[in-house]
Amino acid sequence: MNPKIKWLRNQLLSLKIEGIIVSNPVNVRYLTGLSEEGILIIAPKENIFITDSRYTESVNRKLTIDDEIVVYDSRNFSKYDYENIFTSSQNVGFEEKYVTYENYKNLLQTYKVNLIETEGIVENQRIIKDEDELENIKKACSITDKAFEYIIKNIKLGMTEKEVAFEIEKFMISNGADGLAFDSIVAFGENSSMPHAVPTERALNKGDIIQFDIGCKYNGYCSDMSRVVFAGEIKDEYKEVYEFVLKEQKMISNSLKDGINIKNVIKNAEADYKLKNYEIMHSFGHGVGLNIHELPILHSKKDNILKENSIIAIEPGVYIPGKFGIRIEDTFLVGRYNCENLTNSKKDYTVINLG
Repeated sequence: MNPKIKWLRNQLLSLKIEGIIVSNPVNVRYLTGLSEEGILIIAPKENIFITDSRYTESVNRKLTIDDEIVVYDSRNFSKYDYENIFTSSQNVGFEEKYVTYENYKNLLQTYKVNLIETEGIVENQRIIKDEDELENIKKACSITDKAFEYIIKNIKLGMTEKEVAFEIEKFMISNGADGLAFDSIVAFGENSSMPHAVPTERALNKGDIIQFDIGCKYNGYCSDMSRVVFAGEIKDEYKEVYEFVLKEQKMISNSLKDGINIKNVIKNAEADYKLKNYEIMHSFGHGVGLNIHELPILHSKKDNILKENSIIAIEPGVYIPGKFGIRIEDTFLVGRYNCENLTNSKKDYTVINLG
């Protein structure tokens, strides 16, 4: 049996839930490898994927006997078929964080069961990566490193943020990526003060600070990396902030490993920010996988024990409104005794030679 579905079934049994309707396409892909539209149903007697005629051939090509998933064309399913998927079942799980109220009512009407909130059971399962997942993420990180190396060698005065972002995307896809993990952030000068800046027609000038936040997907799995470089020269006002952000990232990454409570580590980082009177504008990091932002979240709001073979992006940043911002981010693999950095682009001062 598919090991991920087998694990999920065991978790459901421990909760006295007899099946689950998986609607979130990311969770469907995680459990089955399928990216086609459809609903995955883990029923008491079988695993069912309901799609439509546009995708049935593609789905059947991907699945093997070992997957133990039965594929149905939704057009061939009657009201009777739907109602009998969970015959004699009382409690069936659904993804309350993904399903709208309208969809919830439709599920009740379709399956005639007692729907139970599963509290992100699949999202929590996704935190710990298997070997195939880790290899895909490592490959995505490698492509990202190569893209960064390419762009800092080829960026020129007068290029716009949009042009640089396009060059990054083109390089990633040309070098094996499925596509971007998220829209690239390329921000020059004062635009870097916005954590989620959108590339504009702003042209590069000598003396600009340049904020990159880039990542790609490989076999569906993401990478995430942020770097700051300097166009021709480094202004003194940037140095103190750069050193602070880099120090915080090193402190966090050196503190995290299997069994560590994330809350305590992030509290230390928050204390450092307070001493410097820097505003904290976003979390210090997040999980990475099929989604660019997934569990765990690196914040101090609640206890959260880190687990071996989870993937996290660590991304402290400082932003001075209207002037500049600096964020340094890497994708890390959590190990038993330390964190392994999977994005290895250099983090010392990088001044671009503008010719």
